Amino acid sequence: MSCDAGADVFITILAGGSGTRLWPLSRRTAPKQLLPLLGDRSLLQATYSRVAPLVPADHIFVLTGPDQADLVAEQLPQLPQANIFVEPSPRHTGPALGLAAVRLANRVGTKAVMVSVHADHVVLDERAFRRAVWAAALAARRDTLVTVGIVPSYAETGFGYVQRGAALEPSHGCEIYEVARFTEKPGHELASAFVQSGEYYWNTGYFAWTLEAILREFARQLPALYAQLQQVGAAQSPLELQAQAVWSQIRPVSIDVGIMEHAERVAVVPADMGWSDVGSWAAIYEVSAKDDMGNVRIGGGPQLNVDSRNTLVHATAGRMVATVGVQDLVIVDTGDALLVLARDRAQDVARIVEQLRAEGPQELL
Repeated sequence: MSCDAGADVFITILAGGSGTRLWPLSRRTAPKQLLPLLGDRSLLQATYSRVAPLVPADHIFVLTGPDQADLVAEQLPQLPQANIFVEPSPRHTGPALGLAAVRLANRVGTKAVMVSVHADHVVLDERAFRRAVWAAALAARRDTLVTVGIVPSYAETGFGYVQRGAALEPSHGCEIYEVARFTEKPGHELASAFVQSGEYYWNTGYFAWTLEAILREFARQLPALYAQLQQVGAAQSPLELQAQAVWSQIRPVSIDVGIMEHAERVAVVPADMGWSDVGSWAAIYEVSAKDDMGNVRIGGGPQLNVDSRNTLVHATAGRMVATVGVQDLVIVDTGDALLVLARDRAQDVARIVEQLRAEGPQELL
């Protein structure tokens, strides 16, 4: 995996999400990918370090919004300013990756391979991550859209699943299969059947394709969006008024629903890399170091615990957070907001954010 071997490979890091399920720590101006949730580095910085050995430094791009671009530049001073691709406003992963593909094609031509990863994931086995991503990049040269799937360890209902089909020629020492179908967030019974079958993988949202192949699929499946992306991509900057006007008319759609589910040639590389999308406080709890009572203490603020078990406390406000005899809770104190919830209700934090959007105060978003 040398830089020479990756001369035609370009890596894009999606870093525009809002991370609403990690409120109140994650906010619009400081979403989870820009926060040091599990150490001294932000998730974005950890992701950059994870992909940096694969390609030359100027082959890495970050896709983000205008409110976060300055923070991205501050956190990644080694990244050329021109490699921060800003989109005017959130339109989901389909338009974001489509616009990045158009802008990359204008810069390097359509024969290059584009790899897409997320900035807000945790990966414990970075060598396995790079091996799988590189296998996907090499397989993409076969005019195939390739995704990386995680071998599931339990019946998670919050993830999408990828069912494998017929085996294909291995890539970079990794197995690779045709994709039979995608399934979004199945119920528990169906997710359990998926895991037991051994034919399904969690959908990481990591993709590889040639620019020619992905733009061809946009033109075939979403011709109106393809035309809009061409208009925005042709502008000097997507933040120009005319480009923003076109962008504002784009219908949000995920890359999975908009393109991958109905693409003509799709493959999956299975991997086991200690992966988590850390999409909730429960997920943060699972990947964090615990004391002998099963508690997680993060954030740097002062904490005391008496007879509490299996509880996460994130304290950043500078004031003491003390717990007595509680169990299976999440407690997050940011000074201007205090969240207390049952750990098994972690997905419901998004409902708090919905209420804040409707009723305020808006400065807490």
